[in-house]
Amino acid sequence: MSYIKSLNINTSKVNPFPFNVSAVKFAKHLDLTSKLNFFVGDNGTGKSTLLEAIAFRLQLPHMDGSDYAKKSFEAAVKLSPYLEFKFSIDRPRGFFFRAEDFGDYLNSVNRADAGLHAQLKSLEGEVPDDIIEEMKENANYQLYHMKKNYGQELNAFSHGEAYLKIIHEKIKKPGIYLLDEPEAALSPAKQLALIYQIVEHLNNNTSQFFIATHSPILMAIPNGNIFEITDQAMEKTALEDTEHYQITKGFLNNPELYLRHLDSDK
Repeated sequence: MSYIKSLNINTSKVNPFPFNVSAVKFAKHLDLTSKLNFFVGDNGTGKSTLLEAIAFRLQLPHMDGSDYAKKSFEAAVKLSPYLEFKFSIDRPRGFFFRAEDFGDYLNSVNRADAGLHAQLKSLEGEVPDDIIEEMKENANYQLYHMKKNYGQELNAFSHGEAYLKIIHEKIKKPGIYLLDEPEAALSPAKQLALIYQIVEHLNNNTSQFFIATHSPILMAIPNGNIFEITDQAMEKTALEDTEHYQITKGFLNNPELYLRHLDSDK
């Protein structure tokens, strides 16, 4: 059973942004009864905008625990009054993952940690190192919060490993999970690891995933609905018929065909 059965953006507005992007114009009575739904399409088709609008409307928590007052959510706020949902399960819990929030979160922790380190540098040699470290953790809420949630500093991992760690920790209970272009943080091998996490979770929980992606690897998760967004429509599409899949497969089968016009001497 899915949480959201259907979604409709009920507006005739076609201007200005975000009403002029394809994902908004064509999100009409979408059948979302699958536990796994992909939004795919070229840059600028509005995949992320649609996902952000869903997240805002459901008020799902996201990476740094802040509210939706960020400027990057202005489009989601404008769209919220026009979103119509039909639910199978009311009052959903879940989480919203954006690759850009992940990077911002780590950077903010690093900046705060560096600032505190500079402030406490004058105590070095007078106060034991373990006490200085304890003071830093007590003062730096973000660092403390990160260690509390994830067990250790995420900087101990690579970027992709840290992202998977957060996903693993956050996706443990039944709920709605929105992932915006997770492949931006993941190698192909780590994308396969994410697929394993998602499949294992769905095998053991009543949850629903919405994933905006450019990755044919992620789109290949079994039993998922793929909504391909173009300038003309937003339609359910088989993996093999998506533009992303066809271009990727064509390039890997015959890269010379795509690169023959490049002059390597220039």
